[in-house]
Amino acid sequence: MKVITVLSLGSNVGDKLNFLSLSKTLICNKIGPILLSSSIYETEPWGVDNQDTYLNQVISVQTNLSPYELLDNIHEIEKDLGRIREIHYGPRTIDIDILYYGTNILNTETLKIPHPHIQKRRFILVPLSEISPQMCHPLLKKTNQELLDIVKDDGKVTQWQQPY
Repeated sequence: MKVITVLSLGSNVGDKLNFLSLSKTLICNKIGPILLSSSIYETEPWGVDNQDTYLNQVISVQTNLSPYELLDNIHEIEKDLGRIREIHYGPRTIDIDILYYGTNILNTETLKIPHPHIQKRRFILVPLSEISPQMCHPLLKKTNQELLDIVKDDGKVTQWQQPY
């Protein structure tokens, strides 16, 4: 069964742009083809302030994997790219979150879909609304654009321009 999953990518350690690029290559190899990619955004850290800015992007991917297989593959990709889980919301080479898995709702101790913080994070809602503004959050019954219009998070989110 093919499902469209929406993933967020973020990096704030080392060559951030390269980590985003490598993660997308590994996602294509281990999860499925990327259908849509947002622009890349430079964003302020969320949750822990004393760290470098992030590069963030949202992508939609077609997959045959179950939600748990998807999560296992994401953890494998993060590990392959040097992710070390030390500080909650701390610096990382790559962070890949499952935002949506089709219109499925899953609420277990190890996996929550849709991601429980979508509506709280401007750095997710800006790129998400760029590629899927009319997609409806299956629990909140609001589109991504509507969630962006009412988000209280005022973190800076700027479309990233590659330096020359």
